[in-house]
Amino acid sequence: MKVSILDSKGKSTGREVSLPKDIYAIEPNEHALYLDVKQYLANQRQGTHKAKERADIVGSTRKIKKQKGTGTARAGSIKSGVFRGGGRIFGPRPRDYEMKLNKKLKKLARKSALTLKAKDKAITIVEDFDFKTPKTKKFLDVLKALKIEDKKSLLVFGKNNNVYLSSRNFKGSDVVSSSEISTYKILNAKQLVMSESSLNSINENLSK
Repeated sequence: MKVSILDSKGKSTGREVSLPKDIYAIEPNEHALYLDVKQYLANQRQGTHKAKERADIVGSTRKIKKQKGTGTARAGSIKSGVFRGGGRIFGPRPRDYEMKLNKKLKKLARKSALTLKAKDKAITIVEDFDFKTPKTKKFLDVLKALKIEDKKSLLVFGKNNNVYLSSRNFKGSDVVSSSEISTYKILNAKQLVMSESSLNSINENLSK
């Protein structure tokens, strides 16, 4: 599959690049995609949730009523979870949601995601460019030139800090380096835009 290389103004440079079939034209593995996305979302969770249980409540420990003869259930402490202001029964505790997946499965998921984008013709290749200074308007001009200003897009560059700084005001566009790309971000975007250097880096990493 060949894709035309565009410049930052959205015009063709007259050059084309071939997308390797072993990366952009495989049989997508849905279960690998599911596991990789699940791991990404799980690893974003802080796991700092905490509710006060019976032992964490500050209060009197005296027996609030006699054991027998009241006609109701026995109760030994006002801190019990059945009373208002008492501790929560089986409340959430801090925990680690981190998941681990092997490298082969993650590569398969990444290739599957790229294949789906290639099938939808949602991959755009641009030649490397840079901004001398961070400028939001310049970044917006690039999105308009590529006709993706109204689409949820993922832009992948090599090392381009000024482009990233220029993009932070746009919620619909995410700029990452080739080392930060993930299956979740690829699938979450309607259009995938890659620079030539980032494309070479991604192809090299996935072909190992």
